[in-house]
Amino acid sequence: MNDAFFHGRKVIITGGLGFIGSTLARRLVGMGANVTLIDSLIPQYGGNIFNIEDIRDRVRINISDVRDPFSLRHHMSGQEVLFNLAGQTSHLDSMNEPDADLEINCKAQLSILETCRQVNPAIRIVFAGTRQIYGKPDYLPVDEAHPIRPVDVNGINKTAGEWYHLLYHVNYGMPCCVLRLTNTYGPRMRARDARQTFLGVWFQSLLEGRPIQIFGTGAQRRDFNYVDDVVNAFLCVAASDTAAGKVYNLGSNEVVSLKELAALLLEVNGTGNCELVPFPDELKKIDVGDYFGDFRKITTEQGWQPVLSLREGVKRTIEFYRQHGKHYWD
Repeated sequence: MNDAFFHGRKVIITGGLGFIGSTLARRLVGMGANVTLIDSLIPQYGGNIFNIEDIRDRVRINISDVRDPFSLRHHMSGQEVLFNLAGQTSHLDSMNEPDADLEINCKAQLSILETCRQVNPAIRIVFAGTRQIYGKPDYLPVDEAHPIRPVDVNGINKTAGEWYHLLYHVNYGMPCCVLRLTNTYGPRMRARDARQTFLGVWFQSLLEGRPIQIFGTGAQRRDFNYVDDVVNAFLCVAASDTAAGKVYNLGSNEVVSLKELAALLLEVNGTGNCELVPFPDELKKIDVGDYFGDFRKITTEQGWQPVLSLREGVKRTIEFYRQHGKHYWD
């Protein structure tokens, strides 16, 4: 059903050279969509031209910043679907450089929405939110009704970005949907540092023969989504006539501690080791402890659920970085 919906449609992805954006672009190209990618390629934000190396001649690429309203007007005009993935994802960076996080995760989001309202109010928009907005859970699994209580600047600004989208839906009738992502992993994720996810650093350490470092006791429980499952969710709600104005958690039925996850990586890789290290003070202050999400709402209303097992996802990711790691470590 999604293939038929997207065939021939004009689709634009902000953050399109990043981890999820490039994976989404690859799927859309296969469906016959006309795909435009916008990315600033600012080094610390995760864009990587190698991510679309195999489809480079089948997409349009615009290296521009979503904070520039003049270029946005040109890009958004005539588009039918917007996957809004542009953002600053590092929790620690948001504490060290709060103004930059505010610019990208608040001001830029408002600029995108206002531009769409002016030149293309019918465009379907799916916004990449985050489970980080919940903060330290009051109960598990966390559903969409859980209090919103961010523990860092990034969480506060991502909350604002989410609410801007919902406000524009309510006030202007713009078809906006929000997905609250949990820990997304897989090929093409940023791996040179932990700005996008700690798992990237884990895979690099594993494949370069260094110990995987686990902060604290390693007892913290998490859920993880393989990137292809996350892409399925984006495509699902974008094609749905009932998703506008809705907020959906993503999540997984497989919940593991960080120690269990590290052991799985070592087992699948066939070698390696891990070690417990003290939690850095600046990270310990903003750690949320255990988290795993309740995603029954999106399953019930839109039919999405994760498909790939954690073991198979880890296997595919290791295989990808064994072959292409040099494009992500440097």
